[in-house]
Amino acid sequence: MKYRDWLFIAIALFVISIIVGWSIPNDISGLLGEDIAQLAQLSNFLLSLPPIVTALLIFLKNSLSLLISFALSPLLCLIPILALAFNGALLGSISAAIIERESVGLLLAGILPHGVIELPAFIIGEAAALSFGSLAIVSLFKKDARDSLWPHLKQNLKYLTIALALLLPAAFIEAFITPLLLK
Repeated sequence: MKYRDWLFIAIALFVISIIVGWSIPNDISGLLGEDIAQLAQLSNFLLSLPPIVTALLIFLKNSLSLLISFALSPLLCLIPILALAFNGALLGSISAAIIERESVGLLLAGILPHGVIELPAFIIGEAAALSFGSLAIVSLFKKDARDSLWPHLKQNLKYLTIALALLLPAAFIEAFITPLLLK
């Protein structure tokens, strides 16, 4: 499969997970309350730091997540699949709660400025992880696939690099601009 196919698979998995997260009833999504509370605490902590430190920490956290997902992708592609599914469901659930309790405007102000860059970067990186991981798995069973593993790795590392590069401006937007829009 080509990288483009994995990109569509990553997008589909993420969108389906957003829809699932969105459609989770409030009483069930309340089970995520502790996780959401921890995210709120982390967010408050990050916003209490100087914005440059916040941006760098956000960038490091997001980059590390993508790098770990890519590195562990040969393990049945579980980590990239779980990352796409969990993050999509969490985004859907939190979005539904914010719209219900506050407004669409608050949701858009909190997500759009950095999300326009961060979400595509996340999907590009996870698609690269799926693409590489799947070929690594196939190459265990098919000898002819082993010859294409190194070129395939180099190609997917290029996509991963693009994703990582996109995470940097997204982190700065999240640290400097998003808080201004949420006031």
